[in-house]
Amino acid sequence: MTNGKNGLSYAEAGVDIDAGNALVEAIKPAARATTRPGVMAGLGGFGALFDLKAAGYDDPILVAATDGVGTKLRIAIDTGHLDTIGIDLVAMCVNDLVCQGAEPLFFLDYFATGKLDVTAATRIITGIADGCRAANCALIGGETAEMPGMYDAQDFDLAGFAMGAMERGAALPADVAAGDVVLGLASSGVHSNGYSLVRRIVAQSGLDWDAPAPFGGGSLGAALLTPTRLYVRPVLEALRAGGLHAAAHITGGGLTENLPRVLPEGLGAEIDLGAWSLPPVFDWLMRTGGLDQSEMLKTFNSGIGMVLVVAPDRAEAISATLSDAGEQVARLGHLRAGAGIRYSGTLA
Repeated sequence: MTNGKNGLSYAEAGVDIDAGNALVEAIKPAARATTRPGVMAGLGGFGALFDLKAAGYDDPILVAATDGVGTKLRIAIDTGHLDTIGIDLVAMCVNDLVCQGAEPLFFLDYFATGKLDVTAATRIITGIADGCRAANCALIGGETAEMPGMYDAQDFDLAGFAMGAMERGAALPADVAAGDVVLGLASSGVHSNGYSLVRRIVAQSGLDWDAPAPFGGGSLGAALLTPTRLYVRPVLEALRAGGLHAAAHITGGGLTENLPRVLPEGLGAEIDLGAWSLPPVFDWLMRTGGLDQSEMLKTFNSGIGMVLVVAPDRAEAISATLSDAGEQVARLGHLRAGAGIRYSGTLA
């Protein structure tokens, strides 16, 4: 038993439960704004409930995805630009789900930090809610971990977990065949892959994060934090239109590694690198880092954030559907017998 004279508290050990409770209250309005059919119970319980029948499914198959934002977080932390990094987190998960043919339904986040700053954390999680709302995906739960000794005071890490569903028999890829047309949807920038190399190139350039971006878009830090594009709604529209055989989210590994993931054995692709223009940010990274074309294509999205494989007789109609949904669409090439990707032309 102690008289309390030298007693310690959890707060003195570096964990502030009151701050955690304040954060939950601060983010409740943002989470409520993401509610969609199927949500039964969200923040505040030991678990979150979701009703698949209320979401409109008869014979659903669940599809799960998890991801993070990688070292793009380092730029957000160092610059203090925290409002959109949550969109990246959502996009990295839900863009993967639609590649399986699934509609994202709900999302959970994990936020870990050395010292909980309620204002900063609210900005981050509000960004997560913004991404969920854009993807019609409910933010129904998560975890905030204050971990002194594991992270420096201002550092944090993020992980995301998305659950989606589709009716049985609707999974992608399906019916992929030689002659199928490969369409590319423009990226919004570097998205959330390759940032260890990006940061190395920036260090080599001698520029600070607050320097004007050589490729436009405000400061260098802000430009490189342009959030990952969300492709959920347009890809689901293309799927409903008919003729979509496969979709590949162009993340780590670039076109070179990700497109083959959705092709059956014995099929490869012919891709024309002249079918789209290399965005200025990638041109700057390539020139400043002295990167060759093969390195660009296996590290970055190089301007194409999502690839769709479609039936030849549906290519024009699907392109029009995607364009009407606000996407910039490029006809990249076609599938052929054989393995791997053969590139023609040059990135420019």
